[in-house]
Amino acid sequence: MTRALPARASGEAGRPIMTGLASLPVFFNLKGKRAILAGGSNAVLWKAELLQAAGADVEVYAVAPCPGLAELAERRPSVRLFLRDVQNEDLNGAALAIADVGSAAEAERFRAAANAAGAPANVIDKPAFSDFQFGAIVDRSPLVIAISTDGASPILTQALRGRIEAILPGAIKLWAAAAKSWRKPLKALALPPKARRRFWELFNAKAFAANGAPGENLFAELLAEAGRQSQSVEKGSVALVGAGPGDPELLTLKALRMLQSADVVLYDDLVAPAIVDMARREAEKIAVGKRGYKPSCQQDHIISMMIGLAKEGKRVVRLKGGDPMIFGRATEEISALRAAGIAIEVVPGVTAALGAAAALQVSLTERDKARRVQFITAHAHDGKLPQDIDWRALSDPRASSVVYMGARTLGVLVERLLAHGLDPATPALLVERATCADERRIGATIASLPGKVAAETLSGPCLIFIGAVFAATEGEVAPAKEAAQID
Repeated sequence: MTRALPARASGEAGRPIMTGLASLPVFFNLKGKRAILAGGSNAVLWKAELLQAAGADVEVYAVAPCPGLAELAERRPSVRLFLRDVQNEDLNGAALAIADVGSAAEAERFRAAANAAGAPANVIDKPAFSDFQFGAIVDRSPLVIAISTDGASPILTQALRGRIEAILPGAIKLWAAAAKSWRKPLKALALPPKARRRFWELFNAKAFAANGAPGENLFAELLAEAGRQSQSVEKGSVALVGAGPGDPELLTLKALRMLQSADVVLYDDLVAPAIVDMARREAEKIAVGKRGYKPSCQQDHIISMMIGLAKEGKRVVRLKGGDPMIFGRATEEISALRAAGIAIEVVPGVTAALGAAAALQVSLTERDKARRVQFITAHAHDGKLPQDIDWRALSDPRASSVVYMGARTLGVLVERLLAHGLDPATPALLVERATCADERRIGATIASLPGKVAAETLSGPCLIFIGAVFAATEGEVAPAKEAAQID
């Protein structure tokens, strides 16, 4: 569930409600139920094999079945082959009805007959006459993953299946089977909710790292460890988690595990919605964005919420854009949490500067061009350029400099740099929404960058890069792929 802070007027009431789901993914238990197939093609053969694997009693009606259908019927008692066309009465009592027919008229007749008999129908390769569709399947039974693009791109569906197949450990089906067999004895123990959830979190961590089946004593070991850990975190905890610069694929595995075990997620404005959605479904998600020059959630309010929620025994994730320890308020939050006796963990993230450098394919420490890398912020508490910047270091021609939060103070920043001796021809670059699909780049010399930036409308978080290593980007103006706004 999701809620907005009362202090932050968003213009929207209530929590976001899911909309626009192309189709409803469901898993149908077919054990001992009749499934009817009409047609003798290889496509029908694949559906028959799939349905019998799911435990259905399969009846295939075909005047001229392909050889594979006859072989399947011989080898699998649950598959019966009838050498005739399907009749309406054959559909009575069926759980599913599937057909491979040539014309739209035949498809319509089959669907009408199936629906009249109370069975949902699928006509192969004719979605307009189908009540449901089959997706691509990753089979690690009892773990089964189905993928669908609602017919938009079968090629993408297959690519996604290949990717999921590649990341799943080979032994995951053995762990899924163990999980299934352990649910009943675990439930019988009547563990406290925290201990039960911790048991499964520990189980999941081991399952994804395993090369083989779970050991004989693992159930007892996990049970004991879950009991100990659930007692030690009775007061709750807070994790400061880096969400990366924007691209959801740059989220670390540890950050993902934290999100999936959280009770509450307090997230910044700059965190991509797709990353927030990776949190545990039951977790409460609260927007606590601090937005420059706009109404924002106050830092003391955020700290108060973290302490209060943790004292309620909740696992709190403070989800920050980029890395939590780079130009955030992590020190204040950690100090307050320590003073309150709250357990803290910090999970690093990819900071925007490194994400942008990777997207640019530019080394920040290129040999013979840069002897060091320096990150600075050009935004003080009052929104102005900080007065304590080391201008000599920032004007060093052998440094790669990255300026965070500098779009609004860019003009003053450049004036000061030039006054302190930085060569006006030094390559510079502004990157907006680094690593996102709508990333934009404006390349120039340091002297001409403010003018180029002033001619553009900026709406997202920006970084400014200064140094010889950015020579290849000079003069580049790459428009955003898609216009977007940040409140």
